[in-house]
Amino acid sequence: MENNTIFDDVFRTMLEKMPQLVIPVINEVFHTSYSKEEKINQYRNEHHTASGEIITDSYLGIGNKLYHLECESRVKGNMVIRMIEYDFAAALEDIALADGIYEMNFPHSCILYLRHNKNTPNHLNVRINMPDGQHIIYSVPTIKLQEYTKDDIFRKKLLFFLPFYIMRYEKELHSIEKDSKKTIEMVEDIESLIVDLKKEFSSDEEMELYTRLAELMERISDYILNSEKNLKERIGAIMGGKILELETDKILERGREQGLEQGLEQATTKIISQMLKENVSWDKIILYTGCTREDIEKIDRENYNF
Repeated sequence: MENNTIFDDVFRTMLEKMPQLVIPVINEVFHTSYSKEEKINQYRNEHHTASGEIITDSYLGIGNKLYHLECESRVKGNMVIRMIEYDFAAALEDIALADGIYEMNFPHSCILYLRHNKNTPNHLNVRINMPDGQHIIYSVPTIKLQEYTKDDIFRKKLLFFLPFYIMRYEKELHSIEKDSKKTIEMVEDIESLIVDLKKEFSSDEEMELYTRLAELMERISDYILNSEKNLKERIGAIMGGKILELETDKILERGREQGLEQGLEQATTKIISQMLKENVSWDKIILYTGCTREDIEKIDRENYNF
């Protein structure tokens, strides 16, 4: 059975650390028109399921509306049951009494499917039948990420989808690995995606945001390509190199503005120090930076002495 922790971790990291990226997603799903400067309130709620399990979910508040997004990597028939359970618990959190009637407000919810098939519907529905004959349709829209092309993602600013982009290749990875032409096409596609991501930069703050995003892309890529050695090395070199390039470009730009001739050296030292701190292998550091093992040893010693 597949371990979905990596997908959940990346999804929740973006929700918690980069919530501004979810604004275009909400606009896409719910046909709203929030600006990227919109204030976002984050809520964490612990809910007890029928089996006694404790589920901690993320909810986002914009204005007076509550939004609930779930990420699902597998197509499962009972997902809508989980959603109504979570949403009912969330609605109970703010139940209010007005004119002698308790009122519950369900959040605006949707499911982001990282994978889907021909039977995946556009909405998941539950029909709730009341004893007096009334009925309510609880409906949750679904978003199928693999239906969005690279052009769609950048045109609609759906950068939240980028870490999962490589998953559209996973059914063909073995054949791509064996075919040099297909390998080149995939490598060029991923490289152009990183280049397009770089074009989104306009400030130091955004540079940090998109560098984080590129790191999450690399993490998913390493997981998906784990069994395909050649592709993993080729794509890893692109992603790792571009992430470093993004970091060094900004540092070098500031260095030139200040008249610092040693801007490149300072940038590289800073990046290698960070990679050592995060236990990146020396082989990867050499591949991404072009530095020698002696250079890395020197920086490592300086960091240790510091």
